[in-house]
Amino acid sequence: MPSEKVLLAKQEKVAALTELLKNSAAGVLVDYKGITVEEDTKLRKELREAGVKYFVEKNTMLRFAMKNAGLDGLTNVLEGTTAIAISDDDQTAPARILGKFAEGKKDEMFKLKAGYIGEEIYDEAGVKALSKIPSREVLLAQLVGSLQGPIQKLAATLQAIVDKENGAA
Repeated sequence: MPSEKVLLAKQEKVAALTELLKNSAAGVLVDYKGITVEEDTKLRKELREAGVKYFVEKNTMLRFAMKNAGLDGLTNVLEGTTAIAISDDDQTAPARILGKFAEGKKDEMFKLKAGYIGEEIYDEAGVKALSKIPSREVLLAQLVGSLQGPIQKLAATLQAIVDKENGAA
């Protein structure tokens, strides 16, 4: 039986994790075994630069926190080694970065387990699909590019009409 002090510390840890999960926009769970320290350091740096929190936590602590945060659908993958990546604002960043990293690995090494966006739960296949979505900035640039083409053509056509009328006058 754990002492009251240890139990209180664990309850505080679960409360902090619950708050972190509730305030996050998205998260991804991974099985991180089989990666080297150098690969892990590089991955953590990339996640940190994207504003993603990445850490290893005990499965029992995550299970309690996920139930408290209303993410019960993720508790079934909490087996073995588990790390979690959480983003507060970018909904695709954790899946995109971890998915790209997992592509270069064998299945038994570094495996995507599951993830969530808001209260929507995604399995491994869903997280892989999310990892293919470009970042918000890339999507906005693509939108601007697709809108810019027709506007440029319209401006060129109008300019040609003005030039033709000025030439005829």
